[in-house]
Amino acid sequence: MSSTPPFAEKRPTSYTHHGISVEDAYAWLRADNWQDVMRDPSGLAPDIRAHLEAENAYTSASMADTESLQEKLFEEMRGRVKEDDSSVPSPDGAYAYLTKELTGAQHPLLVRTPRDGGAESVLIDANVEAEGLAYFKLGGASHSPDHSKLAWTADRKGSEKYRLNIRDLSNGNELADQIEETTGAAIWDADSSGVFYTVLDDNHRPCKVFYHKLGTDQSEDHLVYEEPDAGFFLGVGKTLSGGYILLDSHDHETSEVRVVPANAPKAAPQLIALRQTGVEYSVEHHEDQFYILTNRDGAEDFKIVTTPISSPAPENWSDLVPHTAGTLILSLTLYTHHMVRLERFDGLPRIIVRDLASGDEHSVAFDEEAYALGVSDGLEFDTNTVRFSYSSMTTPAQVFDYQMVDQLRTLRKTQEVPSGHTIEDYRTRRIFALAEDGERVPISILYHKDTKLDGTAPCLLYGYGSYGISMPAGFSVTRLSLVDRGFVYAIAHIRGGKDKGDRWYRDGRREKKTNTFKDFIAAGRFLALENFTSEGLIIAHGGSAGGMLMGAVANMAPDLFAGIIAEVPFVDVLNTMLDDTLPLTPPEWPEWGNPLTSKDDFKTIQSYSPYDNVAAKEYPAIVALGGLTDPRVTYWEPAKWVARLRELKIDNNLLMLKTNMDAGHGGASGRFDRLKETAFTTAFALKIAGRMSA
Repeated sequence: MSSTPPFAEKRPTSYTHHGISVEDAYAWLRADNWQDVMRDPSGLAPDIRAHLEAENAYTSASMADTESLQEKLFEEMRGRVKEDDSSVPSPDGAYAYLTKELTGAQHPLLVRTPRDGGAESVLIDANVEAEGLAYFKLGGASHSPDHSKLAWTADRKGSEKYRLNIRDLSNGNELADQIEETTGAAIWDADSSGVFYTVLDDNHRPCKVFYHKLGTDQSEDHLVYEEPDAGFFLGVGKTLSGGYILLDSHDHETSEVRVVPANAPKAAPQLIALRQTGVEYSVEHHEDQFYILTNRDGAEDFKIVTTPISSPAPENWSDLVPHTAGTLILSLTLYTHHMVRLERFDGLPRIIVRDLASGDEHSVAFDEEAYALGVSDGLEFDTNTVRFSYSSMTTPAQVFDYQMVDQLRTLRKTQEVPSGHTIEDYRTRRIFALAEDGERVPISILYHKDTKLDGTAPCLLYGYGSYGISMPAGFSVTRLSLVDRGFVYAIAHIRGGKDKGDRWYRDGRREKKTNTFKDFIAAGRFLALENFTSEGLIIAHGGSAGGMLMGAVANMAPDLFAGIIAEVPFVDVLNTMLDDTLPLTPPEWPEWGNPLTSKDDFKTIQSYSPYDNVAAKEYPAIVALGGLTDPRVTYWEPAKWVARLRELKIDNNLLMLKTNMDAGHGGASGRFDRLKETAFTTAFALKIAGRMSA
């Protein structure tokens, strides 16, 4: 291990777009053969590998004094995880399906039991499949409608390229049918004779849906639909009714759906509505109608419409649940007699149940100040029961079955914390910071009841703020290790997410992207103003696009933070958005702008891209984490960012890069290996806050 920070070699290169020249001395860290590296990491160029390994060695040396703490944290976190756990069985026909975790096992088991009684049978044991592999992640696993077969997928590199297999459930044997490099989803036709799947192109973009008839050669597979636009990703799904296969083309602001009858897999796909920039919609099916969740016609917080299956074009759409500004409809689930929608109002979710025959509606209510809520579609269409999960930052997750006719909820499971958890020992709050332009930014807060709110407590402030993704104020066993040591834990529900509706999202993207960063900074300063913490005692944490947030706020307000945890950080924004060979670039142009064609977009992105705005000044302590086979945020983004920071910063604060050489965007695949990664970042926060002995 080396205690000397490695300085990357500078190899001056430059490029010019729109008359603007950019220097990039660390562009060499991007492997020219990155597609091959995703398939086989051993193909990484020796000079790049040597630099990443030197950074890893330096990180290990720099964190050596936390090794015993990391082990203690890992044991704490593991002690809060019920190792021999199982999900609530999900009924479907003659069986109920569930996942199980075994004591000491890294990966889950998929099992089923007969609903009329009988022995449990293991359909797939991911631990057996993972034997001898440095990385293994089970993707989709779906049983056929006749319950005789299982279509399952797995990623064995961390590159999100999944192999599809079909297992005969009568004997556990794999059929000869095997398909490489799919997206991980396999959808059965109506009579259990074949599956629909999506393949990736050479640039890792899902672009074609095929139908595979079991027992035939892959070369005979029927091309159902090919997406011609590299800026759109193509996915395949199925209505809960089982009646229709859904072909969904989408980027981050536009969608287009085609349907194929599940009992006629080779029928020509039927278009629902032609894509229109900025218009999103999703489709469900009930009897002779499609139900559509959409933001069409100015419904920025979405509405629900119905349309005849025989003529589903937009001119035949009829409002069922009209648009209500400020009430964001998140999802729609249809059952035989009911419709369930999940809404968010003023940052908090709620469930609305509608009787399809009468049109009567009622809501499912909750009492806590901040909480997380999720609705499970389940496996059965013909049911009067909907399953939902509930938790708060103090309350472990609870799973309820809700009888939609009787309006009664039954608690099916409460998340068990084996080492013990007393809800009354913790406090959760929801406050609002005032942003620079006067907007009120929600903040969800967790702290121990004994923590003094006098400005002396360190704070871990988490944020994301992109793609319209909202951060739920749910329960986490891992963050308790910080809170029990006197930390305040806070989530900033900043613009770029949809925590306060679609407008909240649109006010934090493209030319308004800096609102995301300013909101996060405002949240940190408000927490200090209200004595939850103090400026200079805050550890900021974010991953992926949230990692870009980390890089931006480190440039904009370094004095506010004691440390930065940036996981798989999207920090080389300008170069990535200029590289149309990367998997996500064309589909991401609507989110960030297209600097290849627009000078304004180029200048906007350049103005905030963390890598391009590193300057000769003092920075907080920083740890960046990457994955070598990550197709979403490529390993060279954090590597280049850390290299430039190390070159330019004028302080002696800790700066580390840790690259997982055996994993991708999601980090380690095993549940305990993931806990070790969390123990590492938690130890970093405690080290920087001076709380290692707490």
